[in-house]
Amino acid sequence: MIYLYGIPNCDTVKKARQWLSGNHIDYEFVDFKKNAPTAEQLNEWLAQIPLDTLLNKRGTTWRKLEVAAQAQAADTAGAINLMCTHTSLIKRPILVKDGRFYAGFSADSYAEIFAA
Repeated sequence: MIYLYGIPNCDTVKKARQWLSGNHIDYEFVDFKKNAPTAEQLNEWLAQIPLDTLLNKRGTTWRKLEVAAQAQAADTAGAINLMCTHTSLIKRPILVKDGRFYAGFSADSYAEIFAA
């Protein structure tokens, strides 16, 4: 089964969902707001996705965090705790296919992922 994790109103998630549907690829969508990823899931994703990629420091949620909270992201455990607490800090979408994890979306990268 293919899973796509994200937030329904995120523009990048919308593009990924449109791409998957447009290419007739069945997937299950998991809404971070309703089913937040666990620390175990985040650890699993971090085995394949670098922390600098998975932790979205470019968004509004990151900028609104106090400096002390941002400092927690200095190590993996602290970053995981932040992402569990503030799911909007997770790069979106997360695609899970054949035991592999991918963060973000571009039509070219999805074409390569699904060509295999």
